[in-house]
Amino acid sequence: MPVKYLDILSSSNSKEYTVDSGRLVKKITDKSIIIFLNFSMTINNKVTRLAKYYSLINYNYIFNNKAINRYKQSQKILSNNSKNPALEILKKNIENIKNCELKKNATQIVFADGNPDANLMIIGEGPGANEDLEGCPFVGRAGQLLDKMLKAINLDRKEVYITNVVNFRPPANRKPTPEEISRYLPFLKKHIEIISPKIILLLGSTAMTALLNPTEVISKVRGKWFKYNQSIDLLVSYHPAFLMRQPDQKKMAWIDLKMIREKLVKLR
Repeated sequence: MPVKYLDILSSSNSKEYTVDSGRLVKKITDKSIIIFLNFSMTINNKVTRLAKYYSLINYNYIFNNKAINRYKQSQKILSNNSKNPALEILKKNIENIKNCELKKNATQIVFADGNPDANLMIIGEGPGANEDLEGCPFVGRAGQLLDKMLKAINLDRKEVYITNVVNFRPPANRKPTPEEISRYLPFLKKHIEIISPKIILLLGSTAMTALLNPTEVISKVRGKWFKYNQSIDLLVSYHPAFLMRQPDQKKMAWIDLKMIREKLVKLR
């Protein structure tokens, strides 16, 4: 009986292969991608299939702007997590903020997504239009690219924790003002304290300004390890939205991702 294998490496142009008994080796070449698929199958009332692929992928593939298939993550915090009560209190405190122009113009709060026990905490700038509607960070085009970036270092959204500097959408997707950053900074610091990650990844200049030196440009800061509160490893990289506008910087972001991957491996 033939066995079908769906190639999910390319979400937009998925290919289906039918493999009969025996062995199939197929080579796919797409500029920066070389993928070897090796199948073996034994038929004896049972079908055993072994699939291996080896890929050489450079940043042009990893950072292309095509969406990847992913399960939409719920913003709801895991009910059996010990950090849940503190996170719920923090969320309520942000929701109750007074005299905030961001809150007045937003549809809802965009609090966080992912695993509160993750080693890696990712902090972006603020919600966009899609995030404002869905109540979940990084679900628009920039979020799709972030998913692909995580997948490139063998991570899934369920394995990291994601939030933003501000939790309500700035009008017209503008950058948060220095005053807005300062107002939300205590909430962000409390958020970090509750999650207590081993690594923080700051995406974009707004996140960098909030937690590091606001006078430096991001190109001078990215790719270097810092310490947050003298205990948490912190790295700055480019925001996915910026990478879509400036694709020549994708190579630098890939270097940053590999630094994250190496640090995570050491934590295992």
